[in-house]
Amino acid sequence: MRPFVRPFMTSRGNYAMVEDDSMADHLRAMGFQQEGGAFRIELNDSGMEALRNTALQQALADALESLSSETTATVSKGLSMDYAEPRLMGVLNVTPDSFSDGGSYLSHRKAIDRGLEMVEQGADIIDVGGESTRPCSVYVDAQTEMARVLPVIEALAASTDVPISVDTRKPMVAEKAVDKGALMINDVSGLREEGMMELVASTGVAVVIMHMRGTPEGMQEDLRYDDVVHEVMRYLHYQKEALIDKGGKAGQVILDPGIGFGKSAQQNLDIIRRLEEIRALGSPILVGASRKSFIARLLASEPHERLEGSLAAASIATANGADIIRAHDVSETSKAIKVAAALRPIR
Repeated sequence: MRPFVRPFMTSRGNYAMVEDDSMADHLRAMGFQQEGGAFRIELNDSGMEALRNTALQQALADALESLSSETTATVSKGLSMDYAEPRLMGVLNVTPDSFSDGGSYLSHRKAIDRGLEMVEQGADIIDVGGESTRPCSVYVDAQTEMARVLPVIEALAASTDVPISVDTRKPMVAEKAVDKGALMINDVSGLREEGMMELVASTGVAVVIMHMRGTPEGMQEDLRYDDVVHEVMRYLHYQKEALIDKGGKAGQVILDPGIGFGKSAQQNLDIIRRLEEIRALGSPILVGASRKSFIARLLASEPHERLEGSLAAASIATANGADIIRAHDVSETSKAIKVAAALRPIR
């Protein structure tokens, strides 16, 4: 498992915080300062020389490269997607109770038509979900979830070349969805369910690993973080590495910091503001802020009244390094992120 590396570029100098149990004794003997479970490595000639010919040197070089270069393409079974321009994932909830559009597309015919409409509006991925994961949502059994999503996934996969994603935390649902043509698994639980990592590794499809503390039913009960970005990055790094250890490939992985999942309104804002730091993990970043409740905290609005706030969040996220934006309002968001991408710094 590769070490967890967080580079910091500051006006006082550049350094990295590193967690690497295999080199802890060496780093301690070399006099590197230890802060909690991490070591501070100054990014200068002497610091880099101390790491020469070690796995940590390569991990640090890769993290620095990820901060300054274009995002590595997603290459997986049936899918090759670059990020020269930001990609847009359209939300298709085949549920009666999703927080924003619950019940709107519960009919298979309506869901299929909406999916094809989103393709026409500019969606690069269609994300089909059959279980609401809003705060305090009710768990849906796998059979019910499959009855909702599988006919829709099968029809869309046969009708468009745009890749179809299944939004599920259940390995059984994910496996059947891949059989029906899904090329991506979007897992809000971050591959925590037993068997999900093995399924992703064996199928070779793209996967979105999301950070969420706890489960949707109780995720808003404990929102205490010393540093929300650090905890999000650390979790995503180790889940990605665990997948690779089980036979998965780095090119399959997309990382989602989990806006609205076990975070306060301010923590959600902090994550969007600091997305560039998460780029050090070396995978494409997906941000799903569309119609989320933190926007309501700012605008005092109902879900269907949050378009302007959602577009602002999507635009800032794009400017700050997001590679995929997940959104309900596809036509409007497609236009907004194109402008935002044109304004972001050239790497």
